[in-house]
Amino acid sequence: MKKVNLLILQAFIKPFLVTFFIVMFVLLMLFLFKYIDDLIGKGFQWYVILELLGYQCAVQLSMALPLSMLLSSIMTFGNLGESYELVAIKAAGVSLRKAMTPLFVVVGLFSAGSFFFSDYILPVVNLKMGSLLYDVRKKKADFFIKPGVFNNTIPGYSIRAKGKSEDGTTLKDLMIYEHPSGGTATNVTFAKEGFIQNSPDNNYMVLELKDGVRYEDARVENAKRYDPRQQFTRFRFKETTTKFDMGSFQMNRTDQDLFRSHHQMLNLKQLKLYSDSNKISIDSLQRINSLEAKRYVNYYSQYYRENGPKKTNSKVSMPDLEKNGQLRMAINNGLNQARQIKDMAANREAEFMPYAEKDIRYDIEWHRKFTLAVSCLLLFGIGAPLGAIIRKGGLGLPVVMAIIFFLIYHVIATLAEKAAKDASLTPMLGMWMAIIVLTPLAIFLTYKSTSDSALFDADQYKMKAQAIWNKIVGFFVKKKELKRPS
Repeated sequence: MKKVNLLILQAFIKPFLVTFFIVMFVLLMLFLFKYIDDLIGKGFQWYVILELLGYQCAVQLSMALPLSMLLSSIMTFGNLGESYELVAIKAAGVSLRKAMTPLFVVVGLFSAGSFFFSDYILPVVNLKMGSLLYDVRKKKADFFIKPGVFNNTIPGYSIRAKGKSEDGTTLKDLMIYEHPSGGTATNVTFAKEGFIQNSPDNNYMVLELKDGVRYEDARVENAKRYDPRQQFTRFRFKETTTKFDMGSFQMNRTDQDLFRSHHQMLNLKQLKLYSDSNKISIDSLQRINSLEAKRYVNYYSQYYRENGPKKTNSKVSMPDLEKNGQLRMAINNGLNQARQIKDMAANREAEFMPYAEKDIRYDIEWHRKFTLAVSCLLLFGIGAPLGAIIRKGGLGLPVVMAIIFFLIYHVIATLAEKAAKDASLTPMLGMWMAIIVLTPLAIFLTYKSTSDSALFDADQYKMKAQAIWNKIVGFFVKKKELKRPS
């Protein structure tokens, strides 16, 4: 029995590692394709890109681990079935359920590890990656001049050069428009040549200009009339230096405390704490709304008692009230009261919705901590018996089957989570919907594999279809014979 367990474990570990790294590589490529425009042309150091990819590997673990579990389990038992090793194991008196036991223990350890990872490590990773990705996307592209094209990346300046050297440090025939207020260019500089270099702290770009002329317009800002006395200055220079502030091109790290309250950056204890505080705010808003509605009702009730028709022993008919104008006044007061209560409820709803959305997000994230661990067990429970049934190894049919079942799981989970965020489903039902739907399938496949059922045998289905067809034809033939006269 120990040799059988060791054989199955060795057959599982290698496909699991291979599929895990393949899936992780594919997910990283998808991440790079998504944010390629935010990464290229900004002059990031290699360690910044590497840090971002490292955080993304940890974030994508929630998708890579279940998929690799499903794919590797199908490949493992498919290889064992194709090489008739499962037949030999069963001939030795070991059932398929007992043969799967060590792998269930290993997958259970992986699931427990994924739960602790999603509770303790993943919130920290989400925090660091969220703040880093925010700074990466906020950083401007590096200053780059194309010959003959105006560059407006430096705030307040438009720079054009007709040509430049191969190393990009020497610019020819420069034209610089300066418009610090964002309006019409007031200062214009022309130079035959310019040399670019950075300051020692990289906060400024120093441009040394040679053989040029500068035009300055001393027009008063927002002047509506033409002033013939306004000054227009022109001076020529052999050599001058201009500094440009490049602080906006540097990547400044944002304080991570600004992102700590996000639901993805919280563990179970923090989610419980934030959720309780949010529910207290919701209860407070509901109580205030109820008190204000009662205040309106009480006010108009008192107003009606003081100014409405007085109770007398004689009966007051409806036409009499209409003649006195009291009926119209009572209807208008009731309509005004209804409008004011409706407007108050609409205003409170706008204030209430952010708290309600936060409450849903906190509940969704709380259940997500558990669904990652359970999804590993579920997809292994689908993949292992499925591989034993199809009895095909390699990267052909197992990959196709794994992708199909994982897409089914992922689509159901995504749609149910979206419905939970829209409050169409409860957060608990939305996060567990895919597991609830696919658990009967895992039980059914396990039963079929342990009973040696040829679930994907085409010849078997052809024989059953032929038998059903023969019964249908025989039924109509028998019915036709009964209708014939004797």
